Amino acid sequence: MLDGRLKMCFDMVSGEGTACDVGTDHAYLATELIKSGKCKKVIASDVKSGPLLSAKATVEKYDVADSVELVRSDGLDEISLDGVSDIVIAGMGSETIISILEKKEELKKSEIRLILQPMKKPEILRKWLYDNNFAITCEKLAQDGDKFYVAMLAEWSGEYQRLTETEAIAGLFDENDPLTHAYRNSESNRLKRVSSALEKGGMHSEAVHISSIGDKLSYGVDLVSINQVYDYLNELYPVSLQEKWDNSGLLVENYDMECSKVMLTLDISISTIYEAECKGVDLIISHHPVIFDPLSRISKNSPVFRLIDSEISAICMHTNLDIAEGGTNGVILRKLSEKFDFSNKEHFEEIDENKNLGWICDFREPVNAMQFGETLKEIFKSEYIRVNRYSPQMISRVAFCSGSGGSMLKLAMEKKCDALITGDVKHDVWIDANNNYFALYDCGHFHTENIVLEQLRCVLEEKFPRLDITVAESSIDPVIYI
Repeated sequence: MLDGRLKMCFDMVSGEGTACDVGTDHAYLATELIKSGKCKKVIASDVKSGPLLSAKATVEKYDVADSVELVRSDGLDEISLDGVSDIVIAGMGSETIISILEKKEELKKSEIRLILQPMKKPEILRKWLYDNNFAITCEKLAQDGDKFYVAMLAEWSGEYQRLTETEAIAGLFDENDPLTHAYRNSESNRLKRVSSALEKGGMHSEAVHISSIGDKLSYGVDLVSINQVYDYLNELYPVSLQEKWDNSGLLVENYDMECSKVMLTLDISISTIYEAECKGVDLIISHHPVIFDPLSRISKNSPVFRLIDSEISAICMHTNLDIAEGGTNGVILRKLSEKFDFSNKEHFEEIDENKNLGWICDFREPVNAMQFGETLKEIFKSEYIRVNRYSPQMISRVAFCSGSGGSMLKLAMEKKCDALITGDVKHDVWIDANNNYFALYDCGHFHTENIVLEQLRCVLEEKFPRLDITVAESSIDPVIYI
């Protein structure tokens, strides 16, 4: 009665109490659980009356109607969990399964086993489970022709473990099961096709990232010397370029000085380190230095203490990353060039000669200043940007400097610019911009620098495609807007 997909779910049911089959359709699983003697009672539910009529016909045909309770319910809404030991949700998309689980808060911290069989995007479901402190204790595969089916058994763990993107896609299958390697090779081939399409569409960094995940699915995650990673970054963004007051470099070592999981972030905060701990990260690479001023004391709440205590290394690439070709300001230049037609694109002028702290771009045709601001919000993924009150309606020549570049206003005006893009603009700079009828765009220190992380991941994955490299989910704007 059961195909390979439902047979996996059947095998995962404990039989220790009432099983609940959500979205039962024909009640085949419920019927088999009773017929086999594995369960004494099953609740079989569906949101529509049609499937429940089919389920009723099945349980009556096999004479198990007294042991199968049919319930019309949207997910688990109308189902009491008293006495329920196992919940089976099979044959739905991951998003639908997640929406059902999210509405039943009492599942958290309970002993109910979740047997989940998503029809698509299982990586989304795996990530959600771990983000909500469940753990997958068993995951199986069934194959029907070229199609693979995934079933996972999840239980509340309360542990703060998180999956990286690669781990969520690879799954937690038995490494000795031949289907595991067949499935991952199939997924790898699919990702390679996606990568090729992205490359043709001009999305190079996205293509490299997807291809790198494909490599890890086929060949596994690699172990690399942290010094090797640092040496490569130093080639691309030489630490010797940093400003005199800066502190870039390998700032925190660990005992082994090797890494398989790397996290990229703008700042090394306590929340970033916590995320790294949950994901088993060996190395954090940040833009802002975790050690900047001399340390006279290291408290237990210090990020430096947490890094050392967790044996996580830290490489910080600050002004050298801003200055180097292809670094922070280089990424901004590329993003602007993708949106606007510049007449000087063969030779962009530096805003501050010989420092590479930003460039000047000349529009081929004048651009509306407010529409330009809306595009900047899109480029920097900013919820808000600040613009001065008195500025020209149209702009023709714009300068930019990532991070905190308000001090560049005078230089930008001297070089006949009529607009400046930066972040962290101080009050007096706004006044100067208004007095000179000059367009000033504060897109945020965070947003004008966080934009470089995708490029940083790209160059690292090109060099080390089998390193598990992730951009920190905690690398977010440190403020909210109310």
